[in-house]
Amino acid sequence: MISRRNLIVSGAALVLATALPHQACAADDPAGILTAVYTRVAKGKGDGGGTFVIENKAAKAKYLSKALIALWAKADARTKKGDGGPVGFDPVTNSQDPDVKSFRVAAEKQDGDKATVAVTIEAHQRDTRANPADKTIRYDFVREAGQWKIDDIKGAVDGGPWSVRALLVDSFKY
Repeated sequence: MISRRNLIVSGAALVLATALPHQACAADDPAGILTAVYTRVAKGKGDGGGTFVIENKAAKAKYLSKALIALWAKADARTKKGDGGPVGFDPVTNSQDPDVKSFRVAAEKQDGDKATVAVTIEAHQRDTRANPADKTIRYDFVREAGQWKIDDIKGAVDGGPWSVRALLVDSFKY
């Protein structure tokens, strides 16, 4: 039988548990952020892609580090009107035509304010990516003002590596 004291203590514990701030939830860590991103990417036919991460200033501010945003803005400012930007594909899906059926998120390393997370994607259709490395996209995260932000996105095309940060820096050469 439940005593009155146990009932009061249990009720007080429940009230305190809901009122006090929670520790960082899974959505606030790098793997959780990418799980949320790729859950959205894989919805429906999985053909919407992940450009919502980089489509405008507000999206970039939500997902990207200040350093990557500044580099991207500098590269965009140098792009001639009517030309495509230095990143001419969807880096989130490593494609021109997104097709994401499923994904697997794996934290590779996390040291203090830096982390690297890999996402491996599978397509609905027969995947034309001959090289298995082309299916994995890696994200470098940094912690800024208590939040995790993407500082670089890396992948491969036909086994040859690419990096968003490197593409932006390379755009200054032309």
